[in-house]
Amino acid sequence: MTAKELQKRNEKSQHLRVVQVDDETFYVESSEGKICYRVSFENEKQACTCGDYTRGIKSDPAFRCKHIVSVYSSIPNGEVRNGKVLERTKPKLDERWITTIEGREFVKYPGLLDLGHQKGLSQIEVDIVQLPCAENGHFAVCKASVVSKTGESFVDIGDANPGNCSSKVSKHILRMASTRAIARALRSFTNIGMTCLEEVDFSDLSGNSSDATRSRISKQSDKRPRSNPIPADPAETTPAPARTEPNTGNGGNGTKSSKKPTEPKEPKAPEPNPESTKTQSPSVPTMSEAQKRAIYNLSRRRGISVEDLGKMALESYGVELGVLTSKDASSFIRNLQQAV
Repeated sequence: MTAKELQKRNEKSQHLRVVQVDDETFYVESSEGKICYRVSFENEKQACTCGDYTRGIKSDPAFRCKHIVSVYSSIPNGEVRNGKVLERTKPKLDERWITTIEGREFVKYPGLLDLGHQKGLSQIEVDIVQLPCAENGHFAVCKASVVSKTGESFVDIGDANPGNCSSKVSKHILRMASTRAIARALRSFTNIGMTCLEEVDFSDLSGNSSDATRSRISKQSDKRPRSNPIPADPAETTPAPARTEPNTGNGGNGTKSSKKPTEPKEPKAPEPNPESTKTQSPSVPTMSEAQKRAIYNLSRRRGISVEDLGKMALESYGVELGVLTSKDASSFIRNLQQAV
């Protein structure tokens, strides 16, 4: 062995951890930290279980691998010093990524991603299940797959539409659905029970999870300004008829007025309010196949039978599950996601 090779080996040996078992047996961790090699000293002879020692000892009886050199470096002045094993840092969710809103704790998406990398996150894949369009009420559904370095896979879905997003992100429906799908998959991977803040609608953070409260919040969120609002009273939009005095004599300038009294216009009947009718209009988009699959997938995960699922739809929306509108199906999916 040349002097240069010996120097290089000695440098590598300085970074290896040594654990002493007894006066003659030591274990030295590999450079990658994945395995330990056994180094023994018997009758003034040293031996190591690594492949480098097995090859080198055949040509040089005094050969020392870097693990043996590391043991000699840990015994100054010929005195044995017990090795100490340091515990590795365990993955932990940083409390800075936890926020409390109205007494409920939520985890932020960056915190889940950080914890995922701590636990060995390998890759994230997202597939689009449904693109948002006018026919489905701009309802987007995405499926996310999270894979660990050990090959474990965690899959979940996320949805988004203008009714379950804040006004700031309502123009980015597809990206929000992707973020929610990844967040749900990361929660399964990292074993975090808290709901991700990006998953929920900000108008639903009331702390009450009852169906009646969620229905009331959903109705309040629908009271957004419309392009063509329906007047509550025809008198509010129909101008009042002009008041005219019959001209029986001369006008103020001594001449008869040629103007005829204008007849008051009959006020138009108010248009029917579609929200006040119980029957669904044919133009209302119905539940899509992707929404139906999402509902049944969530019910299986929550342990809800098909019969109970139908009862929940009747109690919450007054119709059977198969005839839910796209908007009601979105609300139903959100309720199932928040169910414990």
